[in-house]
Amino acid sequence: MTTLAKRARNQGGIALIEALVGMLIFTFGILGMIGLQASMTRAQGSAHYRADASNLASELFGLIQTDTLANMDKYASGKCADYARCADWLRRVQATLPSGQAVVAAASTSGAVNVTVSWAQGGDRNNYQTSMVWQP
Repeated sequence: MTTLAKRARNQGGIALIEALVGMLIFTFGILGMIGLQASMTRAQGSAHYRADASNLASELFGLIQTDTLANMDKYASGKCADYARCADWLRRVQATLPSGQAVVAAASTSGAVNVTVSWAQGGDRNNYQTSMVWQP
């Protein structure tokens, strides 16, 4: 047997091993891309809910600003659900955000309004908090 024939016989399985290693590297790359896509989807969902919470809080501020100062106490903690305008807004919060809840605290003397909108995402509870001072 010639030296060339011996060398070819000894390297007969190398191409198969190289192909398997290449497939393994490709598989890890694909799994990494899938993980990155899942992470981006979660982040995009979180940003979407945060934007919804911000829009809802701004909507409530608009409702308060179009109301009279005499009705400011109706937005206070615990009373919001009893006032039709605020109760409708609370229903929108619940319908828009997953497990959506809101706490409104208003003081008619100072015109200060604090809003905390919260929702559940991925087992965590997220909050968006903002405030304004209403001056007629």
